[in-house]
Amino acid sequence: MKHSRHAPAVTSLPQAPQDEASARVRRYAFTMLIRVVCFALTVLVTPYGWYTWVFACAAAFLPYIAVVFANAVSPTAKTAPESPTQQLSAPSVDPDASAEPTDPTIITIQEHPKDGEQ
Repeated sequence: MKHSRHAPAVTSLPQAPQDEASARVRRYAFTMLIRVVCFALTVLVTPYGWYTWVFACAAAFLPYIAVVFANAVSPTAKTAPESPTQQLSAPSVDPDASAEPTDPTIITIQEHPKDGEQ
């Protein structure tokens, strides 16, 4: 049995590990920036009221949310690798046609399968 190894097409490759890690860091940093803003709003916005508790709860729970989002696997769809080879079909050969092409600039290559192969 003949095995052929083909490189997958670029469109079917997963995201590079460095790109995925930098995207996770950006998500974490953005969520923590929102936490800092919520903490500042908790302290600075007066008079204190129900919204103070909302800001305080957000500042308390956003670190957990940031870690969960940063560690989440990227939602890339798993695709099968594409084969760079194409299936080409040979034109049918008319046995009555002359063996010599009429135009000398046309090169015709005819292949015949070996015995037992299809």
